[in-house]
Formats: sequence, structure tokens, C-alpha cells
Amino acid sequence: MYNGLLAKSFSKHERKRFGYGAFFGCLLIALSICTVFKPYLGPLPVLNLKVSMAAGFKMLIIRDTSGSSTSPTSLGHITYLSEKNASNSASPLLEPKAQLADENASIPASPLLEPITRLAEKNMSISTSPVLLEPMTQLADQMNASTSPSPPLVTTIQLSEMNTSSFPKTVKAAETVMEKRERPEMEKTEPVTKKTESVIKKVEPLCNFMKPRGDICEIKGDVRVQGQSSSVFLVSSQMSILAGNNNSWSIKPYARKGDQAAMNRVREWSVKSVLGHEEIPQCKKNHSVPAILFSQGGYAGNHFHDFTDLVIPLYLTSRQYNGKVQFLITDKSPLWISKFQAILKKLSRYELIDIDREEEVHCFPNVIVGLKRNQKELSIDSSEYSYSMRNFREFLRSSYALKKANAIKLRNGLRKRPRLLILSRRRTRAFTNVEEITKMARSLGFKVYVAEANMDVSKFAEVVNSCDVLLGVHGAGLTNLVFLPMNAILIQVVPFGGFEWLATNDFGEPSKDMNLKYLEYKISIEESTLMQEYPPNHTILRDPVSIQKQGWEAFKSVYLDKQNVKIDVNRFRPTLLKALELLHQ
Repeated sequence: MYNGLLAKSFSKHERKRFGYGAFFGCLLIALSICTVFKPYLGPLPVLNLKVSMAAGFKMLIIRDTSGSSTSPTSLGHITYLSEKNASNSASPLLEPKAQLADENASIPASPLLEPITRLAEKNMSISTSPVLLEPMTQLADQMNASTSPSPPLVTTIQLSEMNTSSFPKTVKAAETVMEKRERPEMEKTEPVTKKTESVIKKVEPLCNFMKPRGDICEIKGDVRVQGQSSSVFLVSSQMSILAGNNNSWSIKPYARKGDQAAMNRVREWSVKSVLGHEEIPQCKKNHSVPAILFSQGGYAGNHFHDFTDLVIPLYLTSRQYNGKVQFLITDKSPLWISKFQAILKKLSRYELIDIDREEEVHCFPNVIVGLKRNQKELSIDSSEYSYSMRNFREFLRSSYALKKANAIKLRNGLRKRPRLLILSRRRTRAFTNVEEITKMARSLGFKVYVAEANMDVSKFAEVVNSCDVLLGVHGAGLTNLVFLPMNAILIQVVPFGGFEWLATNDFGEPSKDMNLKYLEYKISIEESTLMQEYPPNHTILRDPVSIQKQGWEAFKSVYLDKQNVKIDVNRFRPTLLKALELLHQ
């Protein structure tokens, strides 16, 4: 019917044009409908879920990222942080690449899980795999202000078009963001510190073996000392990786490393870093102060070594605690303790513990095994430590109540006589003509005293401190120079046989660090009693160097143990005159 009407109203050509127009019109309408009602072919809404940074919460934060660009190969991912590894700082292990949702964005509580429900309706499944999250860029900026040095373990749950049978179980483990925001104070006051057992912490070694004169271990934490096994344990709740992959050290706590004869007399101790779950001795006595463990073996008992190996290093190590430190003695020497009782009481307020005899385990917050010591004898390097030999000498004056701080200063017209102390010795390297020396010194204006050092350090310290000049043959007795007043004079008589290096190293250089003036008198071969024991052409008299090459024991047995000194007073006179001159300065 319509064809007849069209035939009557339009020509054949017009009907053809009308047909084409109708076709293209329908096509245009169809395209318009497709454009308006086309299916969504882009990626599904991405659900970013992130656990709250507070410890003890399993909360998911959801962010719809459908408006942002996403990877064409994935529909989305849910990210959460393990509760055991939640941390308020950005992980240094994760290189920043992707952005996290703003943690401060406002999120309604009611529709929180709607996107997850929609995913379930579309038969989507979750496959979980504990892998490290792809690095994130703004993690540190979106964390709370507090930080933690440990990186969190991050887990990513990826979504794929499968089924959602396991997904509801994961969602049930989460709490809403609103719960997190209702506890801001808890997050601030309880920073996250939990770590997984697999976290490995790298720390510095507990012991330092690089010092030339003494090894030392400085241990902080849960430190346990077991005397019966000569062991010190540092108990830790974490596995540590130490430099050199070593968790155990052996140390002899005596400050004369390199001297085999001395170190053979020192008990060896072990220092171990252990985990808390290992079988370790339990604390029986707990102390709230630090402890210093050191040996009284070695050359203890020799006055020189008492000071250079023990007293000065002990002062250097313990003075920082102002008496609030416990001394643990190994290789205990009752005579040594009695000799230096005044110094020990000044350095520590507590009774000494003979740790070798202790059956119980003692626990401390901090233990130092060994003593700090300068490489030079009778010295403290003030550039390395916060103390100097001047500080040490002031400490001695305080410990022994020494009154004289400065040596006499002579002036013309004054009748004051400087006091000269001659150190006498009974066995070796003794003066054989003390009376002649005394007579000559008095003639020059000195007030002369002759004394021998003894075990009563307190009384002898007073004698030395009262004098202005100290005279003696090279030996341990000269160590008493530490009690001399400031600007006093030390005169060291150097025996025959090649003592120059020893004399300078043991007393010459140290005296300068003590603000003393130093004079040296080298005896001639005629002033040595060795002339009376050996013929003039004997190797001992003619070539002392050859004896030195045979070793210390050979040298000591001849030049230290068999030699006495008879001073030529006329030859020695200029040395005493020089001392008077220095006292005028």
C-alpha cells in the first residue's frame, strides 16, 4: 500500500533518494543509541585496602580508583600490612613508584564494603600471595609523624575474574576505617615496635681488637656474667648480623696486649651474643649500675705496671661513671687491692666482686670487659679521651689528700731550700754511694731525703708530693713521679747497657705530659758495677747491642738484675745545678 502511495506522490528518482535518507537516518539513530548505552569496557573499580598503621588493628581502607589510570592487565588489588610488621615509617626496602590513597580522606562507614559485594556478584575471586608490594612513592608522607626503623612486611591480594569463595573470610578479618579514626591518641602514644622473627638486624661488633695495647668489649642490654665459665652473655630477642658474621669473641681483660709473658698470666673470657630462647644461665643477682671486668694478673705487683697497665687504664675506663660502677675482678690479687684501696674506693662506691669465685650469675645493663689504655706508657691521649694526665694527677691528689700542688719557685734573696728525694734500692740498680751524693746535694742548697718505695702507697705518696726534685736510677720506683707537684723535676739516672729507649719511653716522655721538668744523667761504664764483675774486653761491656739481640730476658738478666751504680759526684754536679736553675724559672 505504501509503495502505491509513494509511487503516486514521488517519482522513481525521488523515492530512491528517500530510501537512502531513511537508511542513513536509522543508522545514525542506532549509533546514537550505542553511544549512550554502550557497555563499560574499561577496568573495573580498583579497591585499594590498607591496614591502619596502629599496632594490633587489622583494618582495611578502600579507595575507588575507577577514575584514575590502572594497569590494563589487572582489575585491581587489595593491599594490607601484616599486623606483626605494621610500622609508622616508610620501608627503606620498598622503592617508591605508586601512590597510596590519602589516609586523611573522609570515607563513609556504611558503604565501606559495597564495592567488595559488587565484586562478589560478578563471580570474582581472590588469589593471595605473600609477596613484597610494588614499591610505593608516598608511603612516608602518608604515615603518622612517628617513625620506626624497621620496614613492614607488605602483602598484596590481587583480584581476577574467577570466583569469590575465599574473599568474605578476608573481609571479616578487617575493621572499619572509622574505628581507626576513633583512636587517634592510641596511635600517638603506642608506636608500633613489633617485628617478625625473620627480621635481621645488623649491628656493630661488641668487641674492639684494633687497639695496640688492649682489647675491650663494650656491651649494653641484657648482659649476664657467669664467673664459673668465664663467660659474658648479651641476650637479645632478635637475630643479629654482626660484622664478620661472628657472635662470639675471646678476650683477656688486661691492658698489655702483645706482651706474651704478661698475657700468659691472664684468664681468658668469652663474650657471646645469644638469642633469648637459647639455653643460657638465668640471672641470680641483678644490678642497676654498669660493671667493668678486668684482670689483676699480668705484671700486677710491679709498681710501674700497676700504674701503666691497671691504675691509669682503670681510671680512664671508669671515671665517667663517677663511682656508680661495679668492679668485677678476675685473677684477683689481694695484695694489689690492699695497695690501691684508696684509688679503688674513689673510683667505685661498691665492694669488689671476685667474679672467678662467684657461683651465681650477675646481670647488668652495661658491662665493659677490659680497660681502655693509651699506647704510650703512663700516658693518656687527651685528643682521644675526655681526660688527660693532668686530670689523673689531680685525681691522685684528691684520693690521697696530697697538699702540695706546685713545686717551689726559687727567687734570689730567699732562703728557702728545695727538697730533693733520692730513691734508694736494696737489690739491683741501687746507688752504692748515697752518702756522697747527699753531701754534694746539700752543699748546693738542697734539703735531701733518702727513702725507698714500699707497699704503703698512701704514706709514700705524701713524701714524694712534699718534694721538688725526685732522683733515682731507671726502675719501677720512678713511677712515683705521678705524686710530684706541678713543675717539679725528675732526674733519671740511666744505667749502662743501652737503656736510652726504655728511659725515654717509660719516664722521659710521660713526665712531660704530667707538667714536670725532666733531666737525664747517663752513667759512664766506669760508674757501673759491671766493671768489677767482667774484664774490660768482655762482650757485656764492649758490645751491649749483641746482648740485646739475644732477647729481653738476656738483656734483663745482665743490665737490670746485676748492675748497681756508683755516681761520680763531680760529673753529676752539673745536673743538680741545672735542676736549681729550672726551679728559678
